[in-house]
Amino acid sequence: MERYTEPKYRTIYEATEEELEQLRLKSIHSKWKPNFHIHPQYGLINDPNGLAYFNGEYHVFYQWYPFGAMHGMKHWAHAKSKDLVNWERLPVAIVPVEDYESHGAYSGASLEIDGKLYLYYTGNIKYSAEERSANQNLAIMDRDGNITKYENNPLIEGVPSGFTGHVRDPKVFQKGDTYYMMLGAQRTDLTGAIIVYESSNGIDWSFKGELNINLELPDSVYMLECPDYFELDGKDVIVVSPQGLKPDGHDYHNLYNVIYVIGKLNLETLTFDVETYQELDKGFDFYAPQTFTGPNNERFLYAWAGMGEIDYPTDKEDWAHCLSLPRELNLVNGKVLQKPADSLKLLRKGQKVKELMTVEGVKEIDHESSQYELELDFQNKTSSTFGVELFASDTEGLVLQFNKEKQVVSLNREKFDAVFGEEFGIIRSAELEIGDITKVQVIVDRSIAEIFINDGEVVFTTRVFPKSESNGIKIYSDGKLECSFTKYELSEGISK
Repeated sequence: MERYTEPKYRTIYEATEEELEQLRLKSIHSKWKPNFHIHPQYGLINDPNGLAYFNGEYHVFYQWYPFGAMHGMKHWAHAKSKDLVNWERLPVAIVPVEDYESHGAYSGASLEIDGKLYLYYTGNIKYSAEERSANQNLAIMDRDGNITKYENNPLIEGVPSGFTGHVRDPKVFQKGDTYYMMLGAQRTDLTGAIIVYESSNGIDWSFKGELNINLELPDSVYMLECPDYFELDGKDVIVVSPQGLKPDGHDYHNLYNVIYVIGKLNLETLTFDVETYQELDKGFDFYAPQTFTGPNNERFLYAWAGMGEIDYPTDKEDWAHCLSLPRELNLVNGKVLQKPADSLKLLRKGQKVKELMTVEGVKEIDHESSQYELELDFQNKTSSTFGVELFASDTEGLVLQFNKEKQVVSLNREKFDAVFGEEFGIIRSAELEIGDITKVQVIVDRSIAEIFINDGEVVFTTRVFPKSESNGIKIYSDGKLECSFTKYELSEGISK
């Protein structure tokens, strides 16, 4: 069958150095480019891939389209670090030049096998704008950092019976002497599923079946993307991105959403006994997260800080999106809590002495920078609503509000001139037990805010594109509120 062609399906090998340099120069001075979040020099970044701590270094691969802010021929870009803070950009890891990946090297994960890092990924194949297939492929990185594609790719050709060509995003892990591969999939009745393959050596794979996870998701869910499985504090956890979820109360208001599921995985019967599940991040811009094990057995997470099919203000500069900061996951009282990785403290280059203020109305924290970390402890006395406004100016502001009467926290980003995605709403919210003390940690990096409440019980990941003068911080309350705060200026971590 003849392959589908379109101009956006070309690789970086087909570009001239002059073309790439022009793309780089077009966005190098963007006021919205992050300083320490992983982001593209040019083009579009989306899913994190192949995350690993390998041979004494952290490796982050990610989906990358070089030629503009659109979803075209996806490559695997690559960066490495010794500390999760100072990153080195490396040559592109996977360029889709083979027939088995003719329309892109799609997402996947990594696993260390026999002292090498095995990079599993989906080769996207398109026969028309609508008709497609998928192959599961392998590239191998040795301890010197050399990456080669497996000579007998694809490992898995095509998709199993009963599923459409939407089968992708392999997550590979080992249990005992057996390797398992979870894949996001779509059944031929256009509903979402997770399917499983198994292998004795990580190379030769056989189809085991569909995982019965019994989430009682609505029929509107047409795809389960980017499945991620891991063990956390004695429980099995699956993180997955169901496409087609409808808004439900405070949940699922983004175009695409992410949930985590806690329970017990049985690989013999291919069942997952669900104890609980809920939305992972309550912000506007969070998708396709992936986790990996750190050097001290920590469980780290990165996510795409963006959303598909939405036009972002940086599109006109031919670049789009970034990754979240690395987060450490813990399981506390049946919830997955997220907190910034401890090594991010290396970004701190100055500290404002911890201060205590009493607020009735609005008070400003003296501030001018567009990259900082802010720790707040609210001690509520008589307030029914209180919070903090970030990126504040006379006309703009990102408003985090706590409503004690409703026991709800919300984030509102309507007060910006550079609007985007407003068709999906301008407020995100979560239920939260708001007592006498509320803790907030905020990390701001020019066009992104990551907000962690009560040690990561609720997290908001949000892109904003403020005016240059919108750098203020305002604390507000409708009653008496005591607020202690500590603020750090933060340094750069990755090149523009």
